[in-house]
Amino acid sequence: MTNEEWESESTRYLIPRGQGRSDAWTEEAAENNRRGGQRLLAAGMVVPPLEVARALRLPEGEQVVVRRRLILLDGLPVELADSYYPARIAAGTELAEQRKVPGGAVTLLARLGHVAGHVEESVTARMPTEVEREALQLGEQDPVILLSRLILSGDDQPMEACVMTMTASDRVLRYRLRLG
Repeated sequence: MTNEEWESESTRYLIPRGQGRSDAWTEEAAENNRRGGQRLLAAGMVVPPLEVARALRLPEGEQVVVRRRLILLDGLPVELADSYYPARIAAGTELAEQRKVPGGAVTLLARLGHVAGHVEESVTARMPTEVEREALQLGEQDPVILLSRLILSGDDQPMEACVMTMTASDRVLRYRLRLG
């Protein structure tokens, strides 16, 4: 991302946005004098990968709503983000439609009565698949960072599993945790 002063916090992506506010990524990029955007690649019902089904506590083969996005910074691809939602909360909603969700998914989920209570994240790194390399315009030796996020409601029910495949170059992941 080539901006050493840019410190991103996951929290802004987990809190519903006020009426008329843009999505968290567009707003964060603008705060850093950059242009954030995204392209919705797909939306609809799918059978998720097994690790996603397990995270969402669903039986293998059960369909979920997926939203696949290409995240852009100044017009260049920096991330592939695949968000999966249990059908019981997302089927038949704007999340399943091939269009932008005003304020983002977290805002829509809150309007539907599903508010995040806590989040689990894991971070790994690996070499990209050929599809990822092409989509993110990476070189042969460029690794990717995978951030897997599980959002759970206040009563510990899975609401969203998101797998973000990010360009690793100039990327800093910094976590600030409040204890007690």
